[in-house]
Amino acid sequence: MTTDGALARLIRTPVEAGERCDLCAAPVADEHAHLYDTGEHRICCACGPCSVLFAGDGAGEGRYRLVPRRRIRLPRVDTEVLGVPVGLVFFVPRADGTVTAEGPSPAGAMRWEVDAADWQRLAAAHPQLASMEPDVEALLVNTVHGLDHHWLVPVDDCFRMVAVVRHAWQGLSGGGEVWTAVERFFEDLTERS
Repeated sequence: MTTDGALARLIRTPVEAGERCDLCAAPVADEHAHLYDTGEHRICCACGPCSVLFAGDGAGEGRYRLVPRRRIRLPRVDTEVLGVPVGLVFFVPRADGTVTAEGPSPAGAMRWEVDAADWQRLAAAHPQLASMEPDVEALLVNTVHGLDHHWLVPVDDCFRMVAVVRHAWQGLSGGGEVWTAVERFFEDLTERS
């Protein structure tokens, strides 16, 4: 399955979804665990028994990482020092020491590599960033239209946000509907935390 397919599945309604575990094909509940496939760079659905296998340093020799569930609203984080030119973006530290920044667009996520030394300085100033699990947690930032959202979230929330933007985008600038959808996404994030 492509990343786009995984993104589309994250925004389907439960009736449409009929989702199954991507490992064993067992049906999964509406709220279920996700795994991050480090080889394919995609999110996989996981049933309860399969997700237990990948807790900690479980099965899979590191290919699959269980996506954690913590969501923490952070005080303002000065991400401008990372040199990313957009206000709606997420930063993912990787197991190899690199850091990527990804911003949603009508074509999917745009990706930049962030200077690892700049990220380390930022993480030193914000201890919660230093505690992030590589590949599966992200710093999600929304400063568009004067907003000030800074969250530590599971990476699947970021993929869900990208899908929301792709689904709502209209015309060249996105239109008003996209920003309303993004606001609803962050309201839902607040409720889920």
